[in-house]
Amino acid sequence: MKHVKDKYRGKTVYFHVLAELVRAAQYRGSTTYQDIAMIIGLPASGSHMGRETGQILGEISEDEVAADRPMLSSVAVGINGKPGSGFFSLARDLGLLQAGEDEVGFWQRQREGAYQAWKRPLPTTTKTAELIDKE
Repeated sequence: MKHVKDKYRGKTVYFHVLAELVRAAQYRGSTTYQDIAMIIGLPASGSHMGRETGQILGEISEDEVAADRPMLSSVAVGINGKPGSGFFSLARDLGLLQAGEDEVGFWQRQREGAYQAWKRPLPTTTKTAELIDKE
C-alpha cells in the first residue's frame, strides 16, 4: 500500500533527484534539501520548497523500501546536517521506525544501509580479483 501520493513518479525530475541521491550514497556523502529544490526548479527556501522536496523524497524512499532497500532520502539533509521531521514521519508510516525509538540512531542506520546498497563497485584489476577470491 502506498503512503505517498504519486506526483513525481515516472517523471524526468524524479529520476534526476534519484540520481542525485544515488550519487551521494555512492560517495558516502549527503545532498541538501536546497540541492534537491534546485533540481526540481524551486527556490532554495520557503514552505512550497519544503513541501515539494518532501514529496519527491517521500516517493523515492517509499519506492526504495518497496524494493527492499533502505530509505535513500536518508542522504538528504537540511542546513543543520540532519533530515527533517518528514523523514521520520514517513519511516513511521512505513513501519520502519517504532514509537520511542531513537530517531538519530535510526537515521544513521538507514544512511549506512543506503551507503552499502549503493556503494560503487571496485574497479576490477588482477589485484582486486585476487582479494575478492580470498573472501
